[in-house]
Amino acid sequence: MNFGLSEEQTLIIDTTRTFVENELYPHEAQIERTGQLDMDLVKQIQTKAIEAGLYAANIPEQHGGAGLDTLTWLLYEKELGKANYALHWTCVARPSNILCAGTEEQQAQYLAPCVAGEKWDCLAMSEPGAGSDLRGMQATAKPDGDDWVLNGTKHFISHADIADFAICFMATGEEETPRGKKKLITAFFVDKDTPGFHVRDGYRNVSHRGYTNSILEFDNCRINKRQMLGELHQGFEVANNWLGATRLQVGATCLGRAERAFAHSVEYAAQRKQFGQPIGKFQGVSFKLADMAVDMKAAELMILEAGWKYDNGSVSDADMAMAKLKATEMLAMVADEAIQIHGGMGLMDDLPLERIWRDARIERIWEGTSEIQRHIISRSLLRPLGA
Repeated sequence: MNFGLSEEQTLIIDTTRTFVENELYPHEAQIERTGQLDMDLVKQIQTKAIEAGLYAANIPEQHGGAGLDTLTWLLYEKELGKANYALHWTCVARPSNILCAGTEEQQAQYLAPCVAGEKWDCLAMSEPGAGSDLRGMQATAKPDGDDWVLNGTKHFISHADIADFAICFMATGEEETPRGKKKLITAFFVDKDTPGFHVRDGYRNVSHRGYTNSILEFDNCRINKRQMLGELHQGFEVANNWLGATRLQVGATCLGRAERAFAHSVEYAAQRKQFGQPIGKFQGVSFKLADMAVDMKAAELMILEAGWKYDNGSVSDADMAMAKLKATEMLAMVADEAIQIHGGMGLMDDLPLERIWRDARIERIWEGTSEIQRHIISRSLLRPLGA
C-alpha cells in the first residue's frame, strides 16, 4: 500500500476542500438555525458543483460520473464531510451506485438524470419493525400479470421528500433455512407520482439539521415488471454488490468532521490563556489533544486501508465493519473532547462544535449500528473455528 497521494488525488482534495469552504460553510449557520434547506440555494450550489466536476463523483465515467476509485472517493468524502450534512449531500449529490445495476432502459430513466443533477434518488429498506433485521421486513411485492403490487411501510428514508423516485426493497417470497423461514427480497424502482405510493413527513432528528427522513406508504401500489432492479429474490445480492462501500463513506465523513473539530481545539488550546499561560500547556488539555490525534490517525488508516483493499478486490465485511466502527466512535470522542477543551463556548452555535457533537450521534446507528459492526467482526473471528 502506497501511503503517498498522487497528483490527481491531491488536486481532488484541494478542489473539494476549497469548494466546501467557499460554497458550503457560508450557509451552515442559516440551515442550523432554521432546519430548512432552500431549494433555490440547492440549485445554485448544485450548478457550481457540476461545473467544478464534483457532482456524481462516485459514478463510473461510462455513466457520466467522475469515476473516482474507492480510495480517492473516500478522500473526497472526507472533505465534504466537514460541512453540514444536508448541504453537502443534497448540493454535491452522489447518486446511489446501485443505479448502475439497472438495465440500459433503467439507466436512461433513472441513473442519467441523477448524474445530470435533474433528479434525486432515495433508498428504502428500513421499516418500523425491521431495522437491522432486514430479513424481517413486512412490506411486500406480489406479482399480478405483468405488474407487481406493493403494500407496506418504510421509514427513516433519507431525502425521500425531494427524491423523484425510490429504490424499494420488498419481500417477494420466503425460503426455508436452518433457523426457520426467511424473507426473499427484491428491489424495485417506484416513481413518486405512482398511485398508491405516498411520502409522509418523518421524524424530527437531533442530528444533521436540514436533513430529512420520511415515511413511505404503499397501498396497492402497482408498478410494471420492467421496474424490477436486478433479478427476482436477489435484492440482497444487488445491494451487497453495489452498496458495499457505504459504510466506508460514513466513516470518511466522520474523519472530516473530526478533523474540523480537532483544528478548532488545537487553535483554541494554543490561544486561550488561563493562569498566565495557554491552556494547551496544561496536561489536562494537552493529553486530550494527543488522544484525539491518535484516535483520528488510527481511524483514518483503517478507512483508507479498507478503501484500498476494496479497489484491489480483497476487502472483507470485517474490514469495512472495523473501519466504520472505529471512525464513528472516534468522532464521538473527538467531538466531546473538543467541547470540553472549549468549555462553555464549545456549546455555543458561534462554533461548529455543538453541531458536530450532535451530528456524531447518528453515525453509530445508520448504515449498521455499532452493535451490528461488532457482530460482523466477531463472526469473522469465530466462524473459521466452527463457532
